[in-house]
Amino acid sequence: MVVCLCRQVTEGQIRSAIDDGACCMRDLNKKLGVATQCGKCGIYTRQLLRQHGLKPRAHPAS
Repeated sequence: MVVCLCRQVTEGQIRSAIDDGACCMRDLNKKLGVATQCGKCGIYTRQLLRQHGLKPRAHPAS
């Protein structure tokens, strides 16, 4: 299913990015470009992060 219409990013791509270490919206913005244009996909993308037990806005200190 396409989640981000602006960038043609699928749910599978988002889940794969999370499995590969993306742990917040900032990571997914950088890696896939989600929620960087119209932003409508941000709600569902945040839900996917929560389903993986992550906090969408949190970004661990490097």
